[in-house]
Amino acid sequence: MKICVIGTGYVGLITGCGFAKLGHEVTCVDIDQKKVDMIKKGIPPIFENGLKELLHEVIGKKLNVTTDLKAAVTGSEIVFITVGTPSLQDGSIDSSYVQSAFSSTMDALTEYKVIVVKSTVVPGTTDSLAQHAAEKFSKKSNMHYGLCMNPEFLREGKAIDDFFNPDRIVLGVSDEKTEKKMKELYSSFKCPVIISDTKTAEMIKYASNAFLATKISFANEFGNLCKVLGIDVYDVMDAIGMDKRIGRQFLNAGIGWGGSCFPKDVKAITASFKKNKIEPKILDAVIETNNHQPQKLVDLAKKKLKLRGMDIAVLGLAFKPDSDDMREAPSIKIIESLLKEGAKIVAYDPEAMENAKKIFGEKIAYSTSAKDAISKSSAVFILTEWKEFSDERLYSGKVVFDGRKVLKKKSGKDYEGICW
Repeated sequence: MKICVIGTGYVGLITGCGFAKLGHEVTCVDIDQKKVDMIKKGIPPIFENGLKELLHEVIGKKLNVTTDLKAAVTGSEIVFITVGTPSLQDGSIDSSYVQSAFSSTMDALTEYKVIVVKSTVVPGTTDSLAQHAAEKFSKKSNMHYGLCMNPEFLREGKAIDDFFNPDRIVLGVSDEKTEKKMKELYSSFKCPVIISDTKTAEMIKYASNAFLATKISFANEFGNLCKVLGIDVYDVMDAIGMDKRIGRQFLNAGIGWGGSCFPKDVKAITASFKKNKIEPKILDAVIETNNHQPQKLVDLAKKKLKLRGMDIAVLGLAFKPDSDDMREAPSIKIIESLLKEGAKIVAYDPEAMENAKKIFGEKIAYSTSAKDAISKSSAVFILTEWKEFSDERLYSGKVVFDGRKVLKKKSGKDYEGICW
């Protein structure tokens, strides 16, 4: 099939590369000429495990990239909208980029297309796009189109595997013709395909991310009690995770969740609850628990050390390994807190250093390796579970505060785990 993908951010580029790998002819569109030029050269504008290799495989063959939206839409059968939906001050999403991409697509229509919203939008958004189109393009004879809401479930660091091996595919469709077209597109995928209306598909995405965030905050809340009682919360979570009704995934206690999805999505759906005059008691607590969790690691350090003037190595800046994403990363709150305490920070992350410099500038120092950062410090904070940080020989003679259970140690004189 001929596919147009509007937006070359995290979801758009992986979606485009994925469908190109499967043999479809894909054109990605972005308004950022610099980003387009990078992709044409085979350079991903983001770090994602395996993305560079996948891009090299398909660019200039089955994948092209352009700033010409009209030409890309005209030459396609299916148009994916994968633009950003940033948070507004009240936690709700800014859907203006989706609306703009949809209107531009409608302007470019010359014949029937299926328009697929893959951006994460609150329930009712896709329907509102259709209503807007009906009003704006009522006199346009070629405005007939199919509309689908197809949420993404890509984990950063594992996104390529998730694209090719999804647990399920959700298609919120407006009519049978659209359903048939989308089923054809996904016919090679060996997983359940869920057909629903657009609002249900939108809600599935939010409910999924909100539940996963809830599991993490649940583990952290129990972890905080386990720490006081001298219990390793991982022993507890390993045991309860064996219950098939619960499952072990997303029960790793630590310094909390971050990234581009969980914080934004949980805030957005709680805003939707409140807009509809329903109090989201559980989700408010999930957010509150997560907001307070990073500080607990600093509080442990304050009980053990005099932080003012101390040289501290921070290992791990990205919110999770195999990613350079520092959006809402717990490391930000921890570093800011350590700086307020008067500590001097030297940081290292295999991929997120440049993004960290955009946030902290010269407020902290940066190292070229974990070993170098540790050598310049008296204490170490481990904030991201990069595999290279698990070598216990690195930390000889240092006091370590572990926020991700990277080291297999018990708390004692030279080691403190946040929840164990």
